[in-house]
Amino acid sequence: QVRLVESGGGLVQPGGSLRLSCAPSGSSFSINAMGWYRQAPGNERELVASITSGGSTHYADSVKGRFTISRDNAKNTGYLQMNSLKPEDTAVYYCNADLTKGIVTYRNSWGQGTQVTVSS
Repeated sequence: QVRLVESGGGLVQPGGSLRLSCAPSGSSFSINAMGWYRQAPGNERELVASITSGGSTHYADSVKGRFTISRDNAKNTGYLQMNSLKPEDTAVYYCNADLTKGIVTYRNSWGQGTQVTVSS
């Protein structure tokens, strides 16, 4: 299974911004559909945002207007821009994607997660 690598998490004050990145661990993989999930302590993992291979996006109601999911096909990297962060956004954020390398598709690849903490 191909792994994804997330980066960009950290500690930020309420109202601040972070941009998370997600890229395949190997070379020559293209990202097709992608989603960002998060899991806070004691909670189930939830879908935050997703983007289809055609570029259609979907957001959880809790992040609409604040988060933006995107994909740079030239860099084979996905992003989650998070603005106006709130303490309740604190969680481990995971990237999930379907990848393509040549004619082979690798479905449901996950990253190891990156911690986002929103606190003053």
